[in-house]
Amino acid sequence: MDDGYLQRVPRADDTLKTLTLVVYALQALSLFVGVTAIVGIIINYLKRDEAAGTEWQSHFAWQIRTFWWALIGFAVSWPLTLLLGLGVVTGFAVWVWYVYRIVRGFLAFNDRRPLPQ
Repeated sequence: MDDGYLQRVPRADDTLKTLTLVVYALQALSLFVGVTAIVGIIINYLKRDEAAGTEWQSHFAWQIRTFWWALIGFAVSWPLTLLLGLGVVTGFAVWVWYVYRIVRGFLAFNDRRPLPQ
């Protein structure tokens, strides 16, 4: 029965696009609720093979690198805060870098541009 509407079947690319956006949102939310970045990295790793060879591959790699470098940066900043107080400065620098990576990634996502590898 044709009701005049075309049924749109989601493509794998549509799913990857949505997941890319979801991970950027989870990373942004993690600035306030840290655990959401963990959910995002799990999504990245579970869907990374599906993203290979698509326009979203560079975004997945960008998101994965952003997560791990930020985690390392915060892990180094924490003991520096306890020992020297210097960790406040380094932690803030990591936070600013993390915000930059999320914003730059989202803007490239919005323009459908790949990110550097």
